[in-house]
Parts: sequence; structure tokens; C-alpha cells
Amino acid sequence: MPLSHDHFRTTVATYLTRHPHERERLGALLDALDRTGDDLASRSAFTGHVTCGAIVVDQLGRVLHVLHLAGGELLAPGGHTEPPDQSLAAALRELHEKTGIPPQAVTPWPGYETVPLDINIHDVEAHPGEGEPGHLHFDLWFLFRLHNAAEAPVVLREGEVDGVEWRPVDRVNSPTLHEKLLKVPPVAEPETANASALIYNDRGEYLLHLRDYFPGRIREPGMWSLLGGGREPQDVTLEHTVRRELAEEAGLGIAELAPFGTEYACDDTGATVPIAIYAGRWNGDPRELHLTEGVMLAWFTPSDLHRLRIADTTSDLVRRHAAGFQAGTVSQSGLAPEGKRRTSPHGTVLNIIGVHLYLERHDGTVLLGLRHPDSTFAPSTWHVLAGHCEQENAVSCLIREAREEAGLHIERQDVELVHVVHHIDTAEDRPRMGLFFRARAWSGEPELREPDKCTQWRFWNPAALPDDLVPYTRVVLEKIQNGELYSETGWPA
Repeated sequence: MPLSHDHFRTTVATYLTRHPHERERLGALLDALDRTGDDLASRSAFTGHVTCGAIVVDQLGRVLHVLHLAGGELLAPGGHTEPPDQSLAAALRELHEKTGIPPQAVTPWPGYETVPLDINIHDVEAHPGEGEPGHLHFDLWFLFRLHNAAEAPVVLREGEVDGVEWRPVDRVNSPTLHEKLLKVPPVAEPETANASALIYNDRGEYLLHLRDYFPGRIREPGMWSLLGGGREPQDVTLEHTVRRELAEEAGLGIAELAPFGTEYACDDTGATVPIAIYAGRWNGDPRELHLTEGVMLAWFTPSDLHRLRIADTTSDLVRRHAAGFQAGTVSQSGLAPEGKRRTSPHGTVLNIIGVHLYLERHDGTVLLGLRHPDSTFAPSTWHVLAGHCEQENAVSCLIREAREEAGLHIERQDVELVHVVHHIDTAEDRPRMGLFFRARAWSGEPELREPDKCTQWRFWNPAALPDDLVPYTRVVLEKIQNGELYSETGWPA
């Protein structure tokens, strides 16, 4: 999944909890984060965009620098983000592209698994010949340790990098990086790095995993814990680790995961184990998941925790997240911008808002996607491009989902509402309000950006729709063809 606006907001908020005195210095970045229409991951966002870099420290405590041909400067390897990037994987990709050092050769520094070591802002000169005006770069620098320099030979990227130099900390060019590196505690390399998922729903409940009771074989046997596990060689980042563990342990995929913090647990020997925690929202039924490890999954409120056999560190994480959620300091992905959550009036039932794209070509055919066989909702069934509203307005959600799922670029002025469906699956389920928007114009052709969700895109004749189509989608497409603006499905007569 491409880097989202909310992910950047969460990362910066986490960074500022460590460095609150830098809020004024990062004012331009905070202003950009407040402009929800800016795509900070796009290098064409000339009000300013994010770049990511890798601060790599070898076993001798030296810091990797590369000589850039363009400016003749010795800097840490870094560069622009790209659409497939996830979290700090952008920094690892730039490290590999510029130096040949593979992602598996380095490990995030303990305590910096989910937060940059440093954030900087610098001006970039205009390049009229390339159509680029002057703009700002928001540089996120992530800290890594190199396992073994002998096993990671440097292969320079021709045309961009002319050489490398391993410099002691006191010769690091950036003053802010130099200052922060001096304060990083020298710690031993852990045997493995770990990551877990703090999953919560709209009711304020948290998903906990009851572990098998195998003393001596697993950590915290017979206790309630978070889903997660140790990093494996194929995991480029700890976000990849937690996503792989969710899929392997429960067949669960969370659309948006964002760093929330680090849990420091103890293993059977009493040694401290750092665990990167990623927070994400999910409103499903754990009884429908295919659990391959442990005894069961269940939802619990923070007030239930005192009745459970659960580690204090895990309980503290849940309570801290819940406290922020109730106070309005936690968003769908962990930490979030200012704002207060208001208690709904008695009897009010919150409805889920779904945003749908009605994309019709000049020949009248309509875009549908075939959902993945492992999808929790409507597996192996055709559906329009859709997603849930996060902390954003509906049109922004539509534009984001179209870009993230299919690589389509839609401008706000080309969007119009064509139908609203109020639907419910069963009487016990949360009601849903589906907003269908037509894109009068767009750029790009549909491509599979999230193959774990959608296996193919295809334009269909509305008069010959597939049999395996989501039922409410079929109703809505017929209503749109008839010019009707509202429908209801699933409600008792």
C-alpha cells in the first residue's frame, strides 16, 4: 500500500513526542500535513513532499555516506518515495538502489523501529528545464545497523553516486543528525526483531490472542497478547513482519497500519525484547478468521483487562491507545491530529460510510474488480472500486482509494454524486451508507495496485453484468442507469 497522508501524520506526531522542542522548526511540514488535499508522497507536489533516507551505522560505529554526483556532497543515501513504498521501506529501497546494500543486511535500531531518528526540511532549487519549480523536501531519516560489512559489498548506482565513505559520528555532515547520533545508546544486536498489531474496532474494543500453553517453547504461554511475531529474512521492514504474521496466524489483512510505539517485553531468560507496535482498525468477527496458532481470538474493552492473564506492558499499551482514542488524540491509524471525539446521543447508531467509484467509459461500460478469494468481504465476487472513509471527507477518500487500488488519478472538480444506498446485511450488523460517485474524467488505466484485495479489473456492459456481483452493487448500478438517486437494501420490510 502506498504511503498515506495519515501515515505521515502519525510518524511526525510520534517523532514530536520525543522532540517537542522541534515543533516550530518543522512548522512547514505540519502545515502541509494540515492540508489534506496534498499528496506528500508524490514528487509532483511542489508545495512540498516527503523524502526518506537511511542512516546506516556499521559494527565500528561509523556512518555510511555517499558522494552524490549532482551536488558533489557527501550525504546519507536517500531519495523520493515511490507508489509501492510502505513505511520506512522507502529508505531501505533508496539504500539498496544507491549502494547495492540489500534490506536484509540491516536492522532498524532498537527503539527506532517506527520513528525517524531525525526530520529535516530543506529548500530545493527550481529546475525550469524539467518543469520543476522551487519546493521543499521533508526529509525523514531512519536509523539502521549493518550486520556484517563483509557480507554487504557496495555496488554504486551509476550516474548518481560516485563513491562511499564510512565516517565516524563526529564527522557526520548534518548538525542535527550528529547531535541525535551522539545520544543514541549503544546496544547489542538482538537475536531477532519483533512486531505486533494493536487492532481495534469502532466500538472501542481490542483484538487479543490467547496463546497456546507451551512453557519454554513460546513467550507468554497461556496469556492474552497481541498478534505478531519475529522478523524473518524475507521481511524488508517490521511492517512487513507484522503483516505477514497477521496473514499467517489468522488470515487477516488490515488496510492501514501505522506505527504506534514500542513495547519492551521480557523473554524467558529475563532479557528485554523490543517489539514494534503497529495500530490498525478492523470491524470484523474474529470467529470467522482461520486461526493457525494459539487458542482463540476475541474482542475486549480496556475495562475487561483486569480479568485476563495479560502482560502489564500489553495492558498498558491498550489503555494508552484507548485513552488517546477517547480524548481525540488517536485516529484510525494510531496517533492523529487534534480534534475531540464526541459522545453520540443515547440511541444513536453510528453508520459506516463506504465510498464507491462509478467509472463509465464513453462506450457505456462500467469498471468492476474481482475481489481476492481470501477477502473477508465478498470473496471471488465482482464489485466496484470502493473503500471506507477514514479521517477525511468522502471525495478525498474516493480520490485516495482510486489512486491506491487502481492507479487512477481523479481531480475533485470531476467528481459528482450519482447514488446513495443505505444497506445492512443482518439486523445485528452495523448499518452502512454507500456513496457512489461518478468520475467525469480521469487519467490512467486500471492496474492492480493491491493484488491481495483485487485480482483483476474489467469494464462490463451494464446490461450484461456478471452473475457473481455484490448484491447491493447490482441494485445500485440498475438505479444509476434509471437515474434514481437513492435506494435501500437488507432492511426488514
